[in-house]
Amino acid sequence: MTWYPFAALLLPTGIGPNPIDEPGTPPDFDPNTVTPGVAGFVAIALVAIAVIFLLVDMTRRIRRVRYRGEIRERLEAEQAMIAEGGPAEPEPEQPADR
Repeated sequence: MTWYPFAALLLPTGIGPNPIDEPGTPPDFDPNTVTPGVAGFVAIALVAIAVIFLLVDMTRRIRRVRYRGEIRERLEAEQAMIAEGGPAEPEPEQPADR
């Protein structure tokens, strides 16, 4: 295979330097124990609370739009019945069997 020596020149030969072996890190520093701390927890908690409030507001608005659509359909049906000369009050809807 003639491409192998050429590919070996282009590809990296190692995995790179290890961040633990860097001379700038203190010897007692363990990167596995680094945590975001209280500030990170508070930030994530605030984001979670904001998302919950947004979801509640969104469901409230969607429900309001749906109810307005139902009321609009009822009013249009009532206007159509009045225009046809029928009774002004439409017959009440029967509840569906569950």
